[in-house]
Amino acid sequence: MDNRLQQFLDEAEIKRIHIRYCRGIDRMDWDLVRSCYHPDAIDRHGAYNGGVEGFIEWAAELLPNFECTQHFTGNQYVQVDGDVAYAEHYAQAIHRTKPVDGKLATDWIVNVRYVDRVERRNGEWRIADRVVVLDSQRSDAVSAESAPLENSNAGRRDKDDPSYKCGLV
Repeated sequence: MDNRLQQFLDEAEIKRIHIRYCRGIDRMDWDLVRSCYHPDAIDRHGAYNGGVEGFIEWAAELLPNFECTQHFTGNQYVQVDGDVAYAEHYAQAIHRTKPVDGKLATDWIVNVRYVDRVERRNGEWRIADRVVVLDSQRSDAVSAESAPLENSNAGRRDKDDPSYKCGLV
């Protein structure tokens, strides 16, 4: 295969890993998140620094405290060098808090970059080392009018979400 074509395929697969990661976090699908990392990977997420299993335990404890999360990925820069690649994924992550004691919910919005070393092992690209760089953050109060609408297609944070029912894995 032409080297340039292989590079495009590798870049596409590395970008796809990041998108799968975001989906896994937002749906709290820990198997999907785990599938993005090599088992011996390190994640430096700011508040958490350590192995991937510890990261998943940390996220599984933290994320249910939010009503929902949503990650938007923008620029993705990937540099492939054989079986090692480096990637920088710009993202905005929105975390909606749950209303507590009569206080309205808040949207905590972080602008981050996921800086990854990705390795191809046994023909499969996965994250080997990740650093999450915080560029900025803010919190916005959510008005009472912004309460979720009653809708049979409302988003879920598990495998009952409509996206799983349409065949996405």
